[in-house]
Parts: sequence; C-alpha cells; structure tokens
Amino acid sequence: MELIFRKIAQLSASLVFVILAATTIVLYISAKPAIEEFGAQFIFEERWGVEETIELSPSEQAAQDALKLESIESTGESSDGESFVEDDDDFIMDDEDDFITDDDDEEMGSGSQRTKVIYGALVPIVGTIFSTLIAMLFAIPIAMGIAVFLSEIAPGALAKPVGVAIELLASIPSIIYGMWGLFYFGPFIADLFGGNTVSLLVAGLVLGIMVIPFMAALSRDAISTVPDMLKESAYAMGATKLEVIKDVVFPYAKSGIIGSIILSFGRALGETMAVAFVIGGVYQFAGKVTDPTNSIPVVLANSFAESSGLSLSVLFYLALVLFVLSFVVIGVAKFYFLRKK
Repeated sequence: MELIFRKIAQLSASLVFVILAATTIVLYISAKPAIEEFGAQFIFEERWGVEETIELSPSEQAAQDALKLESIESTGESSDGESFVEDDDDFIMDDEDDFITDDDDEEMGSGSQRTKVIYGALVPIVGTIFSTLIAMLFAIPIAMGIAVFLSEIAPGALAKPVGVAIELLASIPSIIYGMWGLFYFGPFIADLFGGNTVSLLVAGLVLGIMVIPFMAALSRDAISTVPDMLKESAYAMGATKLEVIKDVVFPYAKSGIIGSIILSFGRALGETMAVAFVIGGVYQFAGKVTDPTNSIPVVLANSFAESSGLSLSVLFYLALVLFVLSFVVIGVAKFYFLRKK
C-alpha cells in the first residue's frame, strides 16, 4: 500500500511537467506559421492587421513564375487564352505570336508585389505589463495592511467578519468586476483624474482590486506562522507593535509574503474578462495612464471568433508570448528571492 501511495504521488507530480510541456508544444506548433512569417520582429511591431505592399524577393518571384508556367503547361493555354499543342518537342501556336508574350512576362515577371498583413505584439505587451504594474502598486500596500490587521491588530470578534469579507471578494467572478468597473468605477476615476472612462489606469486599478483578496489571504496565512515566542521576546525587550511587525513578523514571513505577491502578479498578468471591459481595446499606446490601450489576454479573447489561417496562428503566437512572459517574470522573481533567502 505504501508503494502504491508513493507511485501515485510521483505520477501526480510528473503530470505537472507533462501538462506544462504539452501546453508549450501545442502553442509552438500552432504559432509556427506566424513565427516563420514574422519572426522576432512580431514582438517589436506596433501595427496590427495593417496591409502593406512589399516587393517579392527573388526566390518568391522565381517560385511564382514557376507556378504560372506549370499552370500554363498543364491547361494547354497561354495566359492570353491562346491554345497550343506539343509536336516533337516544338510548340505549334494558333497564331504567329511567341509562346510567352510581353503581357505574360509582365504578369509573371520581375518586380512584382504582393500584399502582406502586418501583425505586431508590442502594443498589447506594453499594455499588459503596465496594467499589471499599476495593479501591483495599488494592491500590495492595501493587501499587506489587511494581512497585518487581521493577524496582529484586530480583535477576534472583528477579524472573523473581515476575513469572511476578504473571502467573498476573492469569490466574485471577474466579469462582475469588469461590469462594475465599466459603468461605475471608470466614470468615477475619469471625474477624479480626467481622461476616458475606459483606460490603462482603470484597468490597472480594477486588476488591483481583484488581486487584493488573494494577496491578503496568503500573506495573512504566512504571518500567522510566526511563532508567538519570537514576538513575545521582542515585546519583553521593549519593542513596540510597529517594531515587532517590521523587525520580527515581516522578516520571518518574508518568503510567504513574496510568494503571495508573485502568485497575485501572475493572476493579474493573465486576467481577461475584467480587463476587456475597462482597458479600451484599441491598438495604440497609452500616452497617459488615462488613455485607452490593449492587453494580450483582451486581444486573444476579442479576436479568436473571426480568425482563421495565418491570423489564427498570429493569436497563438501572441499566446506563446504571454506564456513565455509569465514564465520568465515569475521564474526570475522566484530565483532572485530564493537566492536572497
């Protein structure tokens, strides 16, 4: 029985890596056409869905000429509709014109152009990063204050209802936050700071409100692990409540608090529905925090329904960028703070 239990536990742990690898492989395979078409320039391009006329490269021109010639030979007609037959390797034309006319050469010919639709991820990448940073700047002080209050300051009769309220906030669906932000919170912020009712600032603040309950609950649990003996020893040496919290509680619970911030950061980075209501959804940089912009999850949510072919592959490429961005940010943060520890 013990062996079976250990095997099941190992299988469960291995499943995490299988899911991670499968997700990465599927994203890469689906995004491969867009990766081959746009390359790394996709990350630094700010245009989205813009048509651009470009000159064909020599290889593309040669391939196009070969396809047209093959089509002519297979149908038995020239491009201007003249039929021909093959007799002893010589072409016998219905008139005295050459097989390939000047018009044919111009249609197939050198210097041809083609229309290319340009897609770029820079605007949603910047919008995602800045909205998440605004959310963290807003949420961290409030969440830490809630956690300290519930674990160190509030009496039991008050700590319990406040804790229940935090759990209720965490259970509210994100779409409700989005509707509330669009119709009530956005106009309030616009009246207070100016600008639009949908903007980068409104999106960041709504994200911050959403992640506060998670960060506060996890930080409170981390702070609750501090042994009473350490705090009582500090009080016995004459330390004040503030000094105990600053010099004893926070250093001891630092890893748990940092973990709560990183998890909340990851949730804010990938939030979709709430942000889709309040960020504006326009493909332009926000000159000010009160201007509308876009984010990666919002682009994915709004564009999948009408996408196919290369445009669908572009969305998978964008999803892969978000996946790598989240992985890098959280991985670097974890490595840095674990190294410091």
